[in-house]
Parts: sequence; structure tokens; C-alpha cells
Amino acid sequence: MPDPTGEEGWLALTDETKRNASDLEKCVEVVECYKRAITLEPCSTKIWLAYCEWFWSLYEKCQNSRTGWSEEECELGKEIFNLETALDVWHQGAHATKYRLNDSNEIWNRWISIELQILSESCDEGKINHIRELFNDRLQTPHATWDDTSQMFSTFLTKYSERTWEASMVEVTKIAKEAKDTYSQREKFELKLKKAVESGSNEAVKTQMLDYLSWEQNQAIKKNKKGTLSKTINLCIALFERALTSTQFAVDPTIWEDYIVFLLSSKSDYSNINLPSIISICYRGTSHCPWSGALWARYILCAEMEPLPFASIEQIKHTATNNRDLDRDGMNDVILFYIAWCGYLKRRTMIKEATDEDHDLAEMGLPTALEDVTQWGIRRIGKSWKGDPYFRIETILIQNLTERHALEEARELWQRLVATHADSYDFWYQYYQWEMIVKDSKEPPTLATAVLAQAVRHKTLDWPEKMMEVYVKHCNNYEKADVVLQAINLVHRVAKGVAKRREREAAVYQTELTKSGSEIEGTTSPADPESNVETQKRKREIEEEEIGGTIKKIRTLDQTTDQEQNLKRDRENTTVVVTNLPPKVTQTKVKNYFKDYAHINSLLLKTEVDEKSSIALIELRTREDVQSALLKDKKYFGDRQISVIPATGLILYVTNFPPTADDDYFHNLFKDCGEILSIRWPSVKYRTSRRFVYISFRTQQAAEAAVQLNGLSLSSIHKLYIAYSNPSIKKDREGATAEGREIHVTNLDTSLTEEDVNETFSKYGTVQRVNILKKLSGKSKGAAFIVFETKEQASAALELDKTKLKSSVLSVEISRERNYKPTATIVNKDGQTLSADSDIITSPRKDHDTNNTESKAPSSSEIAKRTITLLNIPDTINDARIRLLCSSFGEITRLVLRPDHQGAIIEFSNSLSASKAILGLENYEILPGRRLRTGFLKDLFAEKDADKIQISQTKKPAIKLIQPPTKIQRPTPPATNGKKKKLAQVKSSPSVPQNYVSSESSAVGQGKGKKQMSNADFKALISNGR
Repeated sequence: MPDPTGEEGWLALTDETKRNASDLEKCVEVVECYKRAITLEPCSTKIWLAYCEWFWSLYEKCQNSRTGWSEEECELGKEIFNLETALDVWHQGAHATKYRLNDSNEIWNRWISIELQILSESCDEGKINHIRELFNDRLQTPHATWDDTSQMFSTFLTKYSERTWEASMVEVTKIAKEAKDTYSQREKFELKLKKAVESGSNEAVKTQMLDYLSWEQNQAIKKNKKGTLSKTINLCIALFERALTSTQFAVDPTIWEDYIVFLLSSKSDYSNINLPSIISICYRGTSHCPWSGALWARYILCAEMEPLPFASIEQIKHTATNNRDLDRDGMNDVILFYIAWCGYLKRRTMIKEATDEDHDLAEMGLPTALEDVTQWGIRRIGKSWKGDPYFRIETILIQNLTERHALEEARELWQRLVATHADSYDFWYQYYQWEMIVKDSKEPPTLATAVLAQAVRHKTLDWPEKMMEVYVKHCNNYEKADVVLQAINLVHRVAKGVAKRREREAAVYQTELTKSGSEIEGTTSPADPESNVETQKRKREIEEEEIGGTIKKIRTLDQTTDQEQNLKRDRENTTVVVTNLPPKVTQTKVKNYFKDYAHINSLLLKTEVDEKSSIALIELRTREDVQSALLKDKKYFGDRQISVIPATGLILYVTNFPPTADDDYFHNLFKDCGEILSIRWPSVKYRTSRRFVYISFRTQQAAEAAVQLNGLSLSSIHKLYIAYSNPSIKKDREGATAEGREIHVTNLDTSLTEEDVNETFSKYGTVQRVNILKKLSGKSKGAAFIVFETKEQASAALELDKTKLKSSVLSVEISRERNYKPTATIVNKDGQTLSADSDIITSPRKDHDTNNTESKAPSSSEIAKRTITLLNIPDTINDARIRLLCSSFGEITRLVLRPDHQGAIIEFSNSLSASKAILGLENYEILPGRRLRTGFLKDLFAEKDADKIQISQTKKPAIKLIQPPTKIQRPTPPATNGKKKKLAQVKSSPSVPQNYVSSESSAVGQGKGKKQMSNADFKALISNGR
């Protein structure tokens, strides 16, 4: 079991160990445990006080034979836990915590009380003088309770040396003046820090402690009027140790680095003072923060500077690489460590005393280290990992090869780097500089010239202008006239392409600056660039509104949704993360462990990748429950010391991503940031256009790294929006509809094209977009949505309301947002394609446009044969993901998502595709523990509404009833003849889309009296279609 972190962890471990200390051997194990704790927390008042009290209690028990041990153990115990050793432990504790201004008195007062007790039992002049020296030393040391110590000294003198009382007090007051002044300078910092601790705010404590440390470091390096350094370095060291004993700062690599830097910079100035060992500080820092590559790198460098033998430094290297946390925050920490290791190997070959073994180690070790980092990156991130963006390890290897005159090997390594770093100007310039260094001084630098030419030709170079300048300047300085002319010609051609590229980039940048419509909570405007699909969904919006019932019912649901919004859980502030749980722990055991401290709303439990422990994300009822649960931090769950931290700052709100994004998409997107604990999707039951997600990261550093990706362009229409989740902050919706820049025009003449509408309305302002709603046949429905550049322009266009355009009187109004939309419809006409990265359905070319020509509509029976339904779809899955899933079986004509019935209706372009989809999607696991079923319309509308699935909870699957084979209606090939039947002639239920109900009933009606297809016929149909 790994050692705990911080003094609280060690105290919990020692307390657990002491419970089982029933014999001498167990008691010695407790002492050894305390010694390990002191090694890692050498200045912890709490650990030293607990250790001293434990050792003193063993001394007293052995002397009074109250141990309950055997006679032999008692005798041995008296030898081990004797008075001299016990007093020495007290002395060590008091000396280790001597300069802790705030609480060093806790150990010293207890120690001096024991010394006074011994003196009272056996008084002699030697002991009196010894205690007098202890008081004199203590009163010359700055500490918060100086007055109390002075009063204790006065009492001591009165009792044992009354005749010297006045002289002694005058003397001690004089020699203690510097100590009192030293403390008075720091008293304001101590009071602020104490107040911050009492407030319970970790952030306030951190702020005050960092201010205090910064001030104390300045005092340590400040010179007095005589030009000598101040003598407060011990106070600064004690303050660092005081900060690093707390769990909050012990896991902060920055504090450890500051401590190491301070000691290294003070080493020469305070050569006469016994400073802490730098190696021990590095060891403790890497033990507390094993994920910090910077600390491991300093450990290697400090060990080399000491110097430690190669075997010891190699052991440090193995400890770091075997540590499973080194890549916790990404590959940068791994690279930082390996840079230090490779630099060490290379420097061993540079000293005069370097042996052949040193050269062999570098020759083998440097390529091996580079290969290790490459494999680590592929294992951690995947094959998409391109290595260190600054190629730092490769640079060390190239330098080593150059020193060994292996120029061709070094040049091959440069060429391999071209594949991953060709976009970087810095890479090409370093490559060029290397070629210039190794060139033959008597020959033209043709290889360096070739490197520059290769760089200039690279189309995606990040700074092509500078590279062209370097290229021409180099040729003018070193090459002949023909080469110079070639370079000028090449630069002339490339510069034109660069100019066009910069124009495109400027246009994109300007578009992003002026672009409005950042999608919040998945709400988009029908006429915005992201919502071509939404525009086509409006084709049947009137019928879909009637699906849910009357307008009154919609308003009621809207009000209910608002109420639910007001009552939403404050998950961001009522969630805790519990780590280091047993690997096979159950939810029941975790709940029972916390049941007396907090009420659990939900619990997500997962096993770590190494299968050595588990982690839990627990949502509690209130913020007060969180404070209660935090009492379990650093306590033991069985034989494991668990960590309980609040999830504040771990949960992010993410939106404006492609509609087909799923959990794997986000894990890949944030793979370089850190580990994701959970991804929570919203329900689309009442509004299918919602597109946002809440992502919980494992650490605040990972969440902070993810927030840095805010504004990342995922495609031409998706600009990622990431922010810390805060339910109390509600951002106003954006987009053309929300801003009042969109108008809705109805009763349009069906012969009008989008160009005609644009021309009519453009006289009122700049028209950004025109969308004419169309039927399945492609003919205009007589309605359109028009987006203007400003709200004023849209308002001016209302003048066309009730005016005649061609044969129709227009109706013009400002578009209104709809908060209730329980269904989503996607229509795909001939020539349109589906994309996994975009919400846009690509339309056919102009010459295939069927706006004015109505094509032959399919019959009801044809629609029924090529239509299926998907059942048991979670209400967190949107229509785009269903579309992407089904499109692999064939072209989709129409898709209707019905989260209110846990399903979707999919119409394919032919019955063969529908048959393949039925076979391929039956029992498909769309989410862990959630499998799809396939069926037809009657099966879909038999499904009832269900609550959102909880992925973290597993339920016993319901027993499925096997339907008789005679009830199965398989799609059959379309009939070659038969009278066409219009959809409008068939009556349907008002709660179901008319075309689908009529299709179902028509198919059933036409199927009567006909021969049912056998299984052999059905298989033959599928085989013939392959």
C-alpha cells in the first residue's frame, strides 16, 4: 500500500496501526510507522506530538508493568523504551518544529512539563541549569506564545533560583528582543492566515499562505544595513515545511518547486547553516506529486549535481517510469522527465573523465528513451500522437549523434521529424541551422539550401513569410547566381499562394468576430448556418405540434419545464469524488459507508484502469451533506485510506459540437487534458434540438486544460463553447430568431424561388439567408424563413405584410422561438448526403432542383414496405446520432425521432435497405446496458414514456415475450403495378403523423389475401440484394 500524503493521512494510518498494537512487536511497528511519517513530514507538529506521546506512553507502561505483555517482552520493552530515549524523542520533536511560529509551543510546552516533573522528583543543580538553558534558547526563538513562555520561566526561577530571578529576567528580556521583533513583523501574516483557516475556505488559506511565503523569501535574501544577510532563513524553511504538511499544498508541485529553488539559491549565501538536503526535498516532492514531470526532472538534475552514483540516478529513473501517475495530466510531464534523463546521459559523455561505458550508455540509452516516449504516447493517446511538438528529446539525440560524427544518422532523424513537424517554422529553422553548422566550409551549403527550399514549398507552414525571407537571404550570402534566381522565382510563386491563404484566413477571422448565434443548450435558429436540418424539420411543424395535443397542453408543458428548471439540482456544489476505494467494492458498501454522514442522490462507481482501486462520483442532497462527507477524507475504508474531495471546479458545460457527437467523441477530444469521470447528456423528451453536455473531470487541472479549448473550431459551423458549470448563471440565447432578425413569410406563391424572395425583401436590408419550406416532392409549401443582418431591417420588412406578390397575398411576421418540440424530423431528398461532422444535409445541384416540378410521389404501400421503427431509444439520444447509425444500411428518405415513445421512425429509399436495418439493428447496444429493438408503427406507439436511463445503475432486464411468427410483418419488394393511392384519402389518428398511419393501414389492407413470404423467400431477398 502506498504511503499517505500529508499529515492527516499519516495520523489516520498510525491511529489505525495503534488499534492492533497489542504486543511488543506491534508497538515497534507503530514506532517504525511514525519514523516513516517523519521522514516525509519532518516538521509536522501533529505527527511529532503524536509520536512523542506514543513513545512516552510506552515508557510509562513498561516502567509500571501495565502493558499486558509477557515478562520477557516487558524486560525488552524497558530496554527499548527507556527514559533517556523517550526524552531524546521529545528533544528531536521540539527541535524539528522549533521555527514553526504558530504551534511549536504545543510540543515544547509538553516537553518542558515532563522535564519539570522529573526535576521535581529528583532535584539537583545540573538539572536546574539544563532547564534554564532550555528556557534561554526557547525565549530567543520567535514564537507566538513568547509571553506564556516567559511566565513559565519566571515561575521556574521563583521556585528553583529565586535569588537570581531579577537578573535572569532582565538578561533574558534583553537577549530576546530580536526574537520578539522578528515575530512582531510576521504577526499580521499569522493573524490573516489564522482567520483564513477559521473561515474554512481553502482558497483563502492558499492566498494568504502564498503571500506569506513570498514575503518571507524576500526577507531571507534581504541584506541589513551592515551588508550581511538576514538570519531568518530558518523561518522561511519552517514556513515552507508548514505549508507542505497540509494536504492542500502537499499535492501542489509549484510549492515544491519554489521550495527547491529557494534552497538552491540560498545554498551559497548560507554555507554556514545546515540547510535541508535538496535530494530529500526532491524525494518528498515526487512522493507527494508523482504526476509532476517537472519535479522528477529536478530530482534527476539535483542528483547529478550532488553527485549521486549512476546506479542511484538510474533507480530514480525506474521509479518515475514505473509510476502509473506520471501521465495523469497528459504527455508533457512524461516528456519533461525524459528530457532530464536524456540530458543526464548526454552530459556524462562530455566530461573529461568519460569512459567508453558512458559513451555506450548514451548511444543505447538515448534512442531507447525516444522509443519509450513514442510508445508511451501511442499507449496514452493513440496512434494520432505526433510526439513532442518541440522535439526536445530528438534534439538531444541529434546533438549526441553530431558529436559522434554520425551525421547521416542525425540527418535521417531530421527527415523523420518532417512528417510530424513540417508546419513549424521553428523546426525548419533549427534544421537549417544544424545543416549550416555541420557543412563543409569549403563547399556551398547545398543541403542547407535544400532544407529551406523544402520548407518554403510546404503549403501549411505557420510562418511562410519569414521562411521565404531567410531562404532568399541565405542564397544571396552563400549560393551562385543560378541558385539565387531559382530561389527568387520559387518565392515569387509561393508568395502569391500565401497572399491568397492570408486573405482566406482574414475572411474566416472576420466571420468569427461578427458571427452571432453561438448555440446555448442546443437551441438553434431555423435559418442559421447550423440549422439547415432544422429548416427542413419545419416542413411538417404544424402536424408535429398537434402530436402532443392542443396548444394549451404545450403551454402547460412549457410551464412545467420552467418549474423543473427552477428546481434543478445544484450538482456542481453537491458532488464529491472518492478515490482509492477497493477495486471490487459495491455501490451498497459505499452507500452504507456514507449513510450516517450524507444523503446520496446518485452514485457512479468505476474501476480504475489498472484494476487496483475504484473511484466514485457521488451526488449528495445538499451542500451541508458535502461538508459532512468531507470528514471521511483520509479515513480508512477497510485497509485503504480513501480521499474525498468536492467536485467543485471539475464539471464543465459544453455545447456547439457536432450533433453526432457521443461519449467516445468527447473522450477523444479531451484526451490531452486529463481523465473524464462522467458525461451527462440532457433529455430531449420535450425539446429535441437540445445539444449540450456536462462533463466531469477527475482533477481541476484537467478541467482547466479543457476550458482552454473554448472557442476551438471543430468545423466551419461548429465553434466549441466550454465553461465551468454554474446553474445560477443563465446566458441569453443567441441567433437570428432570438435576436429578432428572422421573419416568417407564409402564403407565398409556390412558383417563387429563393432568388425571387431575396430580390423582393433585399430592398429593406441585407438578406443573409432565405429558406423556402418544401414538401417531400420538392414543391414549395408557400412558406419561408428570411434572416436579415439587423433587427431593424427585419422590422422594416414587415411592411410587406398583407401585400400581394404574384398571385398571393403575403403574411409576414417576426419569427418566434419554440421551447417545446417533442419530435425531430429529417427529410432527405434525392442527391442529399449525410455527414457525421455536420448538421447540414448537402442539397443537390441547381440543375437537379425540383422546386417548381413536383415529382411522382410514392404510394402508401411503398412507404410502408421501406419503413421501420427503432424501439427502446434512450431520451438522451438525438436524431443526428440515429441518422448516422441507420445511414450505414442505406439511403434514408425520412427520419422522425419520438422520444415520447422511446423510438424513431425511419423511412429508407428501398425495402432492401429496410430489411438490412431490421437485421443489423435488432439487439444493438446503443448505450451500455441499453439495446435497441426493431418493429413497425404499431410497436412504436405501444411504447410508453420512460425516465432517462441511469448508466451507473444496472437493472434486471425485463423478460421479453416471443411473438408468434404469424404476427411478423416483414418488408416486401415494391409492387410493380397497382393503383396509386393518395395519402389524403386515408383517415388517421390525430396523435400520429397521417402519412405513416395511412402507410401502415394501407400495407395491412393490401396484404390481405396474399401469400405470406416464407423465411426462405425472405433470406433470398436479402442475399440477392448483396
